[in-house]
Amino acid sequence: MSAYHIEANKIRTTRILNAKTESPTVKTFTFKDEMCAKAKPGQFLMLWVPGVDEIPLGILDADEDGAVSVVVKNVGEASGALHRKKNGDIIGVRGPFGNGFTERKGKMLMVGGGTGVAPLFFLARRLASDSLKPFFVLGAKTKDELLYLNELKEVVVKAGGELISTTEDGSCGAKGLCTEPVERLLAEEEFDVIYACGPEPMIRKVFDLSRKYRVALEASLERIMRCAVGLCGSCVVGKYRVCRDGPVFTSRQLDEVREEFGFSKRDFDGRKIPL
Repeated sequence: MSAYHIEANKIRTTRILNAKTESPTVKTFTFKDEMCAKAKPGQFLMLWVPGVDEIPLGILDADEDGAVSVVVKNVGEASGALHRKKNGDIIGVRGPFGNGFTERKGKMLMVGGGTGVAPLFFLARRLASDSLKPFFVLGAKTKDELLYLNELKEVVVKAGGELISTTEDGSCGAKGLCTEPVERLLAEEEFDVIYACGPEPMIRKVFDLSRKYRVALEASLERIMRCAVGLCGSCVVGKYRVCRDGPVFTSRQLDEVREEFGFSKRDFDGRKIPL
């Protein structure tokens, strides 16, 4: 392990600068950390809630001044405890970890579901000016869970592109799954690359469409991560450890684990269970 990775794995304490409510279940937390501020879109960090637990989080933004933002959905003990934190409270941070997205030029299609929008929004801000008419498909179950809609629209439209929103209940945008407009776009437009992040069944569908229309894909997988350095095995998918070999994978890599990818994962005891 390189000196950089050893330093990145050391926990640092910092204070919450801002805790912003985005929806009834989601908050954005901003803090300062010099190492995580150097993260690339698609990398992740481990955030420690003192006295509770440590959780993996995708990075929403990282600034040169050291400010880092993450998106946290209240889904368990640690995330719930974090949601109760306020500005000035102490948290711990390790990272950044893993591989990020390849920052390509050309015509791109981004597909984000739920909190999976975070690393894609980070990437969009980096690449929108270099893209030829970027497209962004944003999906959620309800309007309340459709994150950063206006902010994303501003970035994408400014670059001459289009943002398409979908909700499963039809409360905002098109009713249905976000993969439905993705297939339409792939049939009508020619893209150089697809970037995706969100629930794994959604990514599996995007993967199948990328193969059908022969478009390069880079997708970020969400798995249980305890150590973030490839030791515990909780994030294994096929022959890959998501924390070390990912979390961003190419379509070629995903094809190598296609029998498991999108269908099963490991639980907290390491057993393989259906998604």
